[in-house]
Amino acid sequence: MNIYLSLFISFLKIGLFSFGGGYGMIPLLKEEVLKNGWLNEAELLDMIGISESTPGPIAVNMATFVGASQAGILGSLIATFSVILPAFVIMLIIVSLLKHFSDNKYVAAALSSVRQVVIGLIISVGALLFIDLIFGDISARAFAFDYRALIIAVILSAAMAVSKFVFKKQIPPILLIVISACLGMGIYAI
Repeated sequence: MNIYLSLFISFLKIGLFSFGGGYGMIPLLKEEVLKNGWLNEAELLDMIGISESTPGPIAVNMATFVGASQAGILGSLIATFSVILPAFVIMLIIVSLLKHFSDNKYVAAALSSVRQVVIGLIISVGALLFIDLIFGDISARAFAFDYRALIIAVILSAAMAVSKFVFKKQIPPILLIVISACLGMGIYAI
């Protein structure tokens, strides 16, 4: 199959069947990217980190990166367009209908149910990313405990807890990204 058509179909599917934004997309994105051989497990984890630390939605950043890595600028445009197309069309439809049905108890119940599913998806993605980060590619049974990643995770968690409970402030996300990059450079260099 043509790479452009393959990118379009895969990212259209990701955009169409993923709920909850970027983090909710990661399981389906992981499946599609690995199945097509566009990235390996380590590259995918790196891309998730890069996509999270750059401006813009994680799904758009990931689609752009994968498209560019496989088919250059045109590939990045196709992947990005196809991942946002379903959400754009669905939002146009919902906005036009929701203003007429926002007081309906069935609509409110449906939206509440979707919210619970999204929370579950985000928690599962976080757990899977943490396990992959600390223990390696669990799907390939290539367990390789990475104590350095665990040290960074513990330091960041402790810093966030101290900041929140002692100083009653949250550390800004951009500062966490800078701290984690510095820790990574320092700890992995040792």
